[in-house]
Amino acid sequence: MPFTADYLAQEPTRAVVDGTPGLTLLEFGAPDCGFCRAIQPALERALADSDAAHLKIEDGAGRPLGRSFGVKLWPTLVAMRDGAEVGRLVRPGREAEIRTLLQTP
Repeated sequence: MPFTADYLAQEPTRAVVDGTPGLTLLEFGAPDCGFCRAIQPALERALADSDAAHLKIEDGAGRPLGRSFGVKLWPTLVAMRDGAEVGRLVRPGREAEIRTLLQTP
């Protein structure tokens, strides 16, 4: 699954995320977040060369998935491999950081 420009209409449950096979990049943020908008071009370029699934999840108060991952700042990128967290970036600033995260074993 390539880069996803839009936030999911409905966030998946933690059980669904934990049961997802392969590499998945969870992107927690909000449409009105300037940091989130600023990182989109770098995120899109990094995902172009990756086989990771990209789930763009709108976060905020009362959103259970973000709370289950302890998200406090946006954007937060969580790399999952076969349902286990293998890495995380909070407010990444460069494409190279994202590429490194996507290559975490």
